[in-house]
Amino acid sequence: MRAAIQTLPGSKIREVANAGLGRSDVLPFWFGESDEVTPEPIRQAAAESLARGETFYSHNLGLPELRTAIAAYASALHGTVDAERIAVTSSGVTALMLAMQLLLDAGDEVVAVVPVWPNLTAQPAILGAHVTRVPLRPVAGQWRLDLAELIAAVTPRTRVLLVNAPNNPTGWTLTRAEQQALLAHCRATGTWIVADEVYERIFFDGGAAAPSFLDVAAPDDRLIVAASFSKSFLMTGWRLGWLVLPQAQMDGAGKLLEFNSSCAPVFVQRGGIAALAMADSFVPALVARLRACRDRLLTGLQALPGVSVASPPGGLYAFFRIEGEDDSLALAKRLVTDHGLGLAPGAAFGPEGEGWLRWCFASRDPARLDLGMQRLRGAIRL
Repeated sequence: MRAAIQTLPGSKIREVANAGLGRSDVLPFWFGESDEVTPEPIRQAAAESLARGETFYSHNLGLPELRTAIAAYASALHGTVDAERIAVTSSGVTALMLAMQLLLDAGDEVVAVVPVWPNLTAQPAILGAHVTRVPLRPVAGQWRLDLAELIAAVTPRTRVLLVNAPNNPTGWTLTRAEQQALLAHCRATGTWIVADEVYERIFFDGGAAAPSFLDVAAPDDRLIVAASFSKSFLMTGWRLGWLVLPQAQMDGAGKLLEFNSSCAPVFVQRGGIAALAMADSFVPALVARLRACRDRLLTGLQALPGVSVASPPGGLYAFFRIEGEDDSLALAKRLVTDHGLGLAPGAAFGPEGEGWLRWCFASRDPARLDLGMQRLRGAIRL
């Protein structure tokens, strides 16, 4: 086994979840998904595809009709995006790994904004790249980026700038001005931007989507954007995503798809087509429900003594800390075993998240959030 694989840390979120296995009394808020099932029209489209016998390989880059639908969807949000720049992938995380494989050699330098979902920084490390971490910091009740610090970290030696916004776990989101400054700087240094915009539609500060690099970049800029059906369409288990790439990178993306997964399953892609057809009505309604869940949870957390929490402008999570609790993994395990409350430890997102906890507020029944809050309140009182 390669040393880079041996040194990969195990998932601390899974470690906490394993502590609650077999217990029906645990309220699980540790994973990044809603407890709502995928909408029926999407499930029906996939079922009909299977009934037609669509169980064979498709084009590496995806069904032409799905690529066209994704391009129309992205164009409505961000201006013209050609279908010829779309590569369909078997999940958003696969999209990100393909981007890393496309751009990185062993020894290359990657700069990443953290804390962040650990897969993002693990992927370049697996390929032998060196990752420099630039932290977000809580300032006046909000997570903030020190733009000057990030720009100073990106030099002509930097092959990739990796940015996840809206961010998992903090909910932090780039402003348009920050995106423009980063794009201009990366043009000057020759650095690629890989933007994980999986949460772009789960945005609460106005507009149909969070600011995207696609809004400010030219088609031939050194920019790759990764997106997914998982969050905005309640399709986490379907494993369907896409990349938006410069036209010059499409041949390489097709080759890598062949060597990684060949193609996404056709019946899953049919579900994606159905999802995009209902996007205009479904996604805003979902975001409204998630906003209500966010506000309900934040009101409870902000009322607890010793709890610090920021209001996330995007994403599915409240990221908070409890005064005097500095070992997030031990705390998360104690909450599961002693109080039946399943949260993700902040240490799972890197050392910058230590001492914090992540609570996924995506729930079809907001009363579950109230019950979870009762359990947390009881734990704090002990």
